[in-house]
Amino acid sequence: MEPYGAARGSRHEKELEVATQARQHWSEQTKARALRIAGFLVILLGLGAAFLPAGKTIPSAMIGGLLIAAGLIETLAGSLRRQVRGLAMAAGAVTAFAGLLFVLNPETHFFPTVWPIIGWLLVRSVILAAEAVETRGSVRTWTALSAGVDFLLALLIITGLSISTIVVSLFGPTRELVAAFAWVLAASFVVNGLLLLEVASCERDAAT
Repeated sequence: MEPYGAARGSRHEKELEVATQARQHWSEQTKARALRIAGFLVILLGLGAAFLPAGKTIPSAMIGGLLIAAGLIETLAGSLRRQVRGLAMAAGAVTAFAGLLFVLNPETHFFPTVWPIIGWLLVRSVILAAEAVETRGSVRTWTALSAGVDFLLALLIITGLSISTIVVSLFGPTRELVAAFAWVLAASFVVNGLLLLEVASCERDAAT
């Protein structure tokens, strides 16, 4: 017959195990919820970028603020991920750093603001491509899509730069040109937000 003390100790260990599993389950569910909220917030920032005032220029502080906010949200979301945590946080940090450049070095002309955006998109696409290699399933698909979108947006800006230079030199930065620039930010933000929503869904499924 099992001694009373041993039985009591075994029961206590089981209770601790159950409590630990419950806390872990709650923690994973909370992380999934936080990732979902982060995804929605980044999408909202993308919508905000799409509706930036289409004047002759977009204030550098406004661009910088959007990038910093998106970068901080993405960095926080990356810290909650079980996989590729470092790369996910690096992608957010790059975005926040690009925003900081805009805030610290405001420009009154249109084109000086283009090159940091090109650099940001290219660096992000490389980081996201590295993430895609390390992930699996639908998250890998969305990560690769996000990397591809950022890379294509950078190429579009680079290839359109020569034509835009002529237009700006003759007519100044037109509303259409500035609006197109705002949509570049919007597209990158929205796809990244959708990626975070997919990550949140996978994290939630893993927790159940």
